[in-house]
Amino acid sequence: MLRLAIVLGLLGLIGPFAVDMYLPALPRIALDLGSSEAQVQMTLTAYFATFGLGQLFYGPMSDQTGRKPPILLGLAVFLAGSLGAMSAGDVTSLALWRALQGLGGAALMVVTRAVIRDRYTGAEATRLMAMLMLVISVSPMLAPLAGAGVIAVADWRAVFGVLAGLALISLVLASTTLPETLPRERRVPVNLTNMRRGAGVLLRDPLFMGLTFIGGFGMASFFVFIASASFVYSGEFGLSPTGFSIAFAINAIGFFSASQVAAPLGMRLGVAKVIRLAVIGFCLSTATLALLALSGLAGLYTIIAGLFLGNACLGLVIPTTMVLALDEHGDIAGLASSLGGTLQMLAGGLMILVSGLFFDGTAVPMLLVIAACAGISLTLTLIILSPRRRIA
Repeated sequence: MLRLAIVLGLLGLIGPFAVDMYLPALPRIALDLGSSEAQVQMTLTAYFATFGLGQLFYGPMSDQTGRKPPILLGLAVFLAGSLGAMSAGDVTSLALWRALQGLGGAALMVVTRAVIRDRYTGAEATRLMAMLMLVISVSPMLAPLAGAGVIAVADWRAVFGVLAGLALISLVLASTTLPETLPRERRVPVNLTNMRRGAGVLLRDPLFMGLTFIGGFGMASFFVFIASASFVYSGEFGLSPTGFSIAFAINAIGFFSASQVAAPLGMRLGVAKVIRLAVIGFCLSTATLALLALSGLAGLYTIIAGLFLGNACLGLVIPTTMVLALDEHGDIAGLASSLGGTLQMLAGGLMILVSGLFFDGTAVPMLLVIAACAGISLTLTLIILSPRRRIA
């Protein structure tokens, strides 16, 4: 299990690195390309949109061809997008190349989930998902620092050169090390009838849809933070790119530390109860932080501490909702993973757009939208995972 977690984690690292590594450079990109903060945030929205929609393609493809071919294809597309972003001359072309990056990175998210479902279910799957999250969570700690280091000695374009290099290394790793986990006898031909039938089953399943959006709006809160934090920390609080990277990393520590106890807590208390308690904690911490910000009492360290607590709760929510949503759909795990991932990414992109409408470079709009995401997750949790319902 450990070897598989490391391989999947290293592949899964590519997508988050594509987001986190260039965050310290966002203010510099806005200046260099003569664009506004909202326009630069759109390069993130473009990435998340295709990252989500692409999963609808790679999931069914992986059910038909096996898990390795879509991973190799996705890495090749990501590599092309990274090379294109290096030469972008304006924010529109940068957004387009970022969209291509997201289209490639989508494979690495959806197929790795399906690989886990191929091998494990229940507590074992939660444990492996948490191990995967541990490896991936290195990204929010190291990627912004790496990005700050790159832009300290070169310009922001060099960040995409580094991402291209990582994609090339991952291509070699995936082709030589990753095992094929879907045997031929379990593969499902891709056709519109099968996809329509499978999607209908999933869309009519209230547990699948509810869990997808509980985790999805939790992830959306972090996407809003990603899109806004570099401008808030550098503009309102005067942090350098390195200072921003350290503040960003602290929030990631809360997430990945909590994710490692998700499996044992799920075995002891039940997965549904863990999700309920964690979402309540997520909502309380972010709502309190938003109220403090509205009252003018949320300084830099208060924001960092409040987001640390909120993201620690998310560390329990994300892996458990992923596993529980897929648990009853092993026969269409690729489609379930891709549809769930698409819906979650679209929810994240939508909340970035909502945040951009009100964003003024300060922490208040960012924290209000984060709290709104938590409130939506809590509402869905109370409806879908009521203690009266018998769920594992």
